[in-house]
Amino acid sequence: MTSQPITIVHLYPKEMNIYGDWGNVLTLKRRLEWHGFAPKIVEHHPGKPFPKEADIVIGGGGQDSGQTLIQNDLLEVGDALRRLADDGTPMLVICGLYQLFGRFFKTSNGETIPGIGLFKAETHGGPKRLIGNVIVESQKFGELIGYENHSGLTLLDNDQPALGRVTKGKGNNGEDTTEGAVYKNVYGSYLHGSLLPKNPALADELIREAATKRYGTFTPRDIDDTFAVYARETAKRRPR
Repeated sequence: MTSQPITIVHLYPKEMNIYGDWGNVLTLKRRLEWHGFAPKIVEHHPGKPFPKEADIVIGGGGQDSGQTLIQNDLLEVGDALRRLADDGTPMLVICGLYQLFGRFFKTSNGETIPGIGLFKAETHGGPKRLIGNVIVESQKFGELIGYENHSGLTLLDNDQPALGRVTKGKGNNGEDTTEGAVYKNVYGSYLHGSLLPKNPALADELIREAATKRYGTFTPRDIDDTFAVYARETAKRRPR
């Protein structure tokens, strides 16, 4: 029996891949295989046509210089990403790309990098970096465990749902306890680490959403998450 294909589009793997975010793609690839699918990873680079097939879209973090390098291309493919999002395609964007899925990122030196406005949010460069281990209480996924390292302060509009609320760490801005943002099946977050290896519930939700959208159903297989549970518990005990 031939496994059903699932295509993962990896946004800007050279420019936006910091603090282990590549591990999110690797985790999805492996868990797709364990669930009986045939994953295909397609990279999208600046100046190239956006892939015709996209079952899951993944993007990572990067420095301000990386955001500057991809900003024009992101605006070019913004319509395609918005169409996919509105159609229910699951996406996970971390840190730098999370910021640019909002309206804009205004750096600490006053440069404004426009975003695609998928999230009702804006980001401003802050005076210091927010660094350390994070625990987020999410209504959909329970506890999310990760690591943040960002100076951007993201402010959500009043009607923009957050991914969750921090019980340890700073989150979006260090003030209102929010972390990340959600639009339909699109999840933005500041959590590195990388995020998905320690949070298999989120990884499997992305897979479930992709498989259901493409094939109409998803029957999960049992996966031994002993090491993921151990990594979660170890990270939770570490100091901020």
